[in-house]
Amino acid sequence: MVQRVNYRRHNKYKTNSNVVKRIRTPGARLVLHNIKKVGKRPRCGDCKCLLAGISAVRPFLYKNLKHRNRTVSRPYGGSRCHNCVKDRIIRAFLKEEQKCVRRVVKEREKTKLVEKTNVKVEQKKKVKPDKKTKSTKS
Repeated sequence: MVQRVNYRRHNKYKTNSNVVKRIRTPGARLVLHNIKKVGKRPRCGDCKCLLAGISAVRPFLYKNLKHRNRTVSRPYGGSRCHNCVKDRIIRAFLKEEQKCVRRVVKEREKTKLVEKTNVKVEQKKKVKPDKKTKSTKS
């Protein structure tokens, strides 16, 4: 007859957190060993690709890992992949460049307006007719 085995923990249901494996001991007994869940590798928040250089463990075990196993030493290390970081840096640079270009264009427009108003004022000063000279009919 087959030897009966009991769960070692209180949970008696077949759930994802209560996975067990039958093991035969050297004394020829059958016992159940609880299997830990396998950790998923972290993924990039933007493109959802796997992150390189970060350990794949369950979330509560990250506190036991060394810092070098939890993260990568670059901006957004541990949450974004290298391609997405590169794209973000380029996008930020281009946005700053766009702001500078807008500022320069506004300054040029202001100087053009000032020049136009100065020219108009000068023309008005030159063209003003004299009120003293009157035309007489002969």
